[in-house]
Amino acid sequence: MLSFILIFIAAVFFTGIIVRTKSMASGRKGPGILQPIKDVIRLFRKGAVYSQTTSFIFQIAPTIYFSSVVMAMLVVPFGQYKGFISFSGDFIFFAYILALGKFFSILSAMDTGSSFEGMGASREALYSMLAEPAFFILMGSLALLTGHTSFQEIFSALHIGSYITYALAILATFVLLMIAMIENSRMPIDDPKTHLELTMIHEVMILDNSGFDLGLILTAGYLKFAIYGALIVNLFIGVFPYGYTIPLFFIIQFSVAITIGLIESFMARFRMGHNAQFIFALTSVSLLIFFGALLILGKFI
Repeated sequence: MLSFILIFIAAVFFTGIIVRTKSMASGRKGPGILQPIKDVIRLFRKGAVYSQTTSFIFQIAPTIYFSSVVMAMLVVPFGQYKGFISFSGDFIFFAYILALGKFFSILSAMDTGSSFEGMGASREALYSMLAEPAFFILMGSLALLTGHTSFQEIFSALHIGSYITYALAILATFVLLMIAMIENSRMPIDDPKTHLELTMIHEVMILDNSGFDLGLILTAGYLKFAIYGALIVNLFIGVFPYGYTIPLFFIIQFSVAITIGLIESFMARFRMGHNAQFIFALTSVSLLIFFGALLILGKFI
């Protein structure tokens, strides 16, 4: 449960730090760090409005989406401490429980009958599909390197010490960071602040959601950022004494949030046709990690 609590605390501040970083980078004061959470609390106090063209799928999808993210949180370990759910191959469960939530989110967008939301759902499905091989090659490489198949055992047995392992950790951090950006539809894949439906991806999918349901969707997005940040933390905390792990968790989460804010401040969104190429290129980076693992194990010929 320690990782669950830490991820929840990090999620409270994560998006606010991103927004604050973007504001400072553009010379503005910007909202407070807790403003995204205040917005969600305000939404939770409102009722949801449903179109007559939608079915029960549209009504249950936000709850399933949020629940899938919470279930994924329970799998993430913290150093030597297991997640609330831990078993061999749990990283597969982690990927596909998030995919279940994404599936219902896509169904919900299509259930509205809006051509714009259907277009956004199609793009979201494509980008998630292209990002999936990168995640599994990454985790498969770490499993091969450590000889274990669960999150907690992989991260506990992962020892960062040589130059090759530092390089693999940096590449893995890049892959997880980019997957987090893709899963949350952030720059340079998508612009969450755009108001043009033709170029929206995630935002156009939730145009018909309101009130409590919209609050669940936004909260799930905040939690997903912190979840991927926690996976990045687990790559490095194994080499530090126990007393430093919790402060290091928040330092790395803070650094990841600032990095995302700077990326969104100084990078323009890719052209829509280039998004698929960029996402699929992450698989090539994961393959470098795979070859690095073979090199360390002496199996690279």
